[in-house]
Amino acid sequence: MDYAALFLVFFVGIVIFYGIIVIHDIPYEIAVHRNHPHQDALHVAGWVSLFTLHVLWPFLWIWATLYREDRGWGFKHQTESSHSELAQLTQEVETLKAELNIIKQSLKTVEEQ
Repeated sequence: MDYAALFLVFFVGIVIFYGIIVIHDIPYEIAVHRNHPHQDALHVAGWVSLFTLHVLWPFLWIWATLYREDRGWGFKHQTESSHSELAQLTQEVETLKAELNIIKQSLKTVEEQ
């Protein structure tokens, strides 16, 4: 009975030890699956997190899940329509500037008379 208990203690200890290592590799595995550009940094940071009492691990999970290969970091990319909107707004600003200059000129002529 003593040998069975000793075996169980070692077995549970080894399972917990390797379980913690596997759990801390989850952000790296997510990064590999998503083809993350910072895979190596996530892997190293996961190991550092083991030595910093798991403080970094939640941030690594967030960092790994933010990136997706199909949409990048999730920020809106400029499209053709946004370029045309920008050109239209630039044209409107130029038109308003020209109208403002005409109004200023007419005010000057009214003040001079």
